[in-house]
Amino acid sequence: MRTTYQDASVRLYHLDGGPEGGAATTLFYGPLSEAMRIAEQQSAEVQEGLFIATDNDVVAFLDLFES
Repeated sequence: MRTTYQDASVRLYHLDGGPEGGAATTLFYGPLSEAMRIAEQQSAEVQEGLFIATDNDVVAFLDLFES
């Protein structure tokens, strides 16, 4: 993510791998720190489809979590 901080407003969503490209389900809108906490509590299978969107970028949760 280009610019971010712990209190940045983000959208945490899950993108499923459905046959038509899947559907995005929003899990949380709010501070990045809370989004990370919620994402960490999900199963490994769900984490694979989690993304965090800021005002100017989108990143896969696992890419952010592992860095």
